[in-house]
Amino acid sequence: LHSDVDKGDGSIKYILSGEGASSIFIIDENTGDIHATKRLDREEQAYYTLRAQALDRLTNKPVEPESEFVIKIQDINDNEPKFLDGPYTAGVPEMSPVGTSVVQVTATDADDPTYGNSARVVYSILQGQPYFSVEPKTGVIKTALPNMDREAKDQYLLVIQAKDMVGQNGGLSGTTSVTVTLTDVNDNPPRFPRRSYQYNVPESLPVASVVARIKAADADIGANAEMEYKIVDGDGFGIFKISVDKDTQEGIITIQKVIFIFVSCEGNIIEIIEKPCLL
Repeated sequence: LHSDVDKGDGSIKYILSGEGASSIFIIDENTGDIHATKRLDREEQAYYTLRAQALDRLTNKPVEPESEFVIKIQDINDNEPKFLDGPYTAGVPEMSPVGTSVVQVTATDADDPTYGNSARVVYSILQGQPYFSVEPKTGVIKTALPNMDREAKDQYLLVIQAKDMVGQNGGLSGTTSVTVTLTDVNDNPPRFPRRSYQYNVPESLPVASVVARIKAADADIGANAEMEYKIVDGDGFGIFKISVDKDTQEGIITIQKVIFIFVSCEGNIIEIIEKPCLL
């Protein structure tokens, strides 16, 4: 600081007041030079409002009106990007087409976004290729391979990096992890472990008796693996029915009705009598 009335003869002295005066900033009362007494962190406080005055050294009276000025702390790149919401978990359906959005990750940088590139972040994927990719500007993670099969591998661990200075050399970086789970779609048909089953059943079994329990295997999970069984052939008289055990997903074959078939000596069917279900 310098006053127009200061002739350089030492008759003027300068004083400082306001935010941080004496503790953070000091003034040379002879020259008006202001110095900082400690390191300043823009992320703690970006501006300081100070007041200065020039006084007559003999009378201690102002020679000019008090002036106010602002010291702005200029930013340097001293903060790395941070993923405040990480680590992330996400899910995407198996067999999703390439480019399907999975999740968006966001890194924040405490440096000044209005000054230089200190807070301009770009994203890259360090682990998780070639299955996934990340948009450099937005942080949106997408699928990068087609036909990813949950039944082959259902979970992937990704490591995403955010680097400031627009990714240039010398920029600071931070990382986060993203666990991606492939969710199931109904892409596997049920299959019986055996092509045929054979059971011997006493003819005296009453109606509603369990004849057999069979189970088809399904590589899907959840609702996509819930079974429904039907008898499609071989039971023209409707003697049997099949239902599903909701707990085990087994097909339960039971006797639905009993019939009596009367055959002649020549082997011809004479009469068929259905036994009532109540008996």
